[in-house]
Amino acid sequence: MNYELKKMESKEGNDALFLHATEGILVTNSSGQIIRINPSAEHLFGYEHGELAGMKIEALIPRRFTQKHETNRTSYAHHPHARSMGLGMDLFGLKKDGSEFPVEISLSPYSNKDGNFVIAFIIDITLRKEAEFRMKTYFADLEKQVKNRTLVLEEAIAELEKTKRDLDISLAKEKELNEMKSRFVSMASHEFRTPLTTMMSSVSLISKYHERKDDGNHQKHVSKVKISINNLTDILNDFLSVSKLEEGKIVNEPEEMNIRIFISEIVSEMRTMLFGKQVISEDYLGEELVRLDPKILKNVLLNLFSNAIKFSSQDGVIELSVRKIADEIFITVKDHGIGISKEDQEQLFERFFRGKNATHIQGTGLGLSIVARYIELMNGTIEIESVQNEGTKVTLSIKDSKTNDNEKDTSNRG
Repeated sequence: MNYELKKMESKEGNDALFLHATEGILVTNSSGQIIRINPSAEHLFGYEHGELAGMKIEALIPRRFTQKHETNRTSYAHHPHARSMGLGMDLFGLKKDGSEFPVEISLSPYSNKDGNFVIAFIIDITLRKEAEFRMKTYFADLEKQVKNRTLVLEEAIAELEKTKRDLDISLAKEKELNEMKSRFVSMASHEFRTPLTTMMSSVSLISKYHERKDDGNHQKHVSKVKISINNLTDILNDFLSVSKLEEGKIVNEPEEMNIRIFISEIVSEMRTMLFGKQVISEDYLGEELVRLDPKILKNVLLNLFSNAIKFSSQDGVIELSVRKIADEIFITVKDHGIGISKEDQEQLFERFFRGKNATHIQGTGLGLSIVARYIELMNGTIEIESVQNEGTKVTLSIKDSKTNDNEKDTSNRG
């Protein structure tokens, strides 16, 4: 056994290891010349036996790294030590045919009487790099799939959240609708019963007073029937308006009109609803030809006049003011009635809301919420000023559609 060991440690044994090693091995002197190379290294770089003897080591390195390698080699010669080259770096060998391949290199320096030398152990790591690339590609694809599935999941979650929001909105609307129905039933049972009871009583008394030829009381109860009918008409009109607005059946369709003539006709119609010594005054200023939706505007004014009449005293004055300034139309309806408290003014446009000082007066509490929706459809604004026991002023500001159409025509021509 000792004999075999000594034999392997001899020059003959070392030569056998060098020549038959599957790893590429070469030896360079202090000048970087290749003084010995084993068959595996020659085969690795594509050279015939003996071709590389005496050549510089840079012959086996890609041209773009040659200068840097010479500098590193000189530095290594001053401080030789065993190490692996290019840790954390990609190293490449250059074959005789000019092709490159990835390598892993370990250096071991040694010295003898002939000088300083470096042994380089070289391994072709092409298969490893290909495996690493496949693994990297696999993980990249896997990451991409995860991202795609995450995106799909996020989209699904977003869709679920949207569905939840839609359901919440639907449930909120359904809840609001149910509350509206309850309030409607409660309000209708009271608001319809009162005028109907009044009419039944008055009709019965009218008959008696007619027989007695008592014209004073006769006219008094005829007036009561008339007021009750008007109140019922208001209630029905309010609910009809709400229904049409909710269903989107009302759209803004402006027409050219003389606003003074148009509103005067509405005022004449409303004068039949006045009671006691109530009067409506009219004041107009500015251009009279405008483009507005007549149906919407009429509904708005009927509502405002109806409120002003109901909440005014029997000798109250209801003031109407219409102003056309530039492209803006301002319509103001002012009364000197019971007014609205500051506290109640915050809820004026809520459906079925009625001021605390108005509960004894017929009404649905829908009027102003309807007016606000109508004015919104006309791209206008509504402003309310009120002082309790002094009266209420409602001001509408509406853009003249004629001006808007002219601007569009000018823009199209440009």
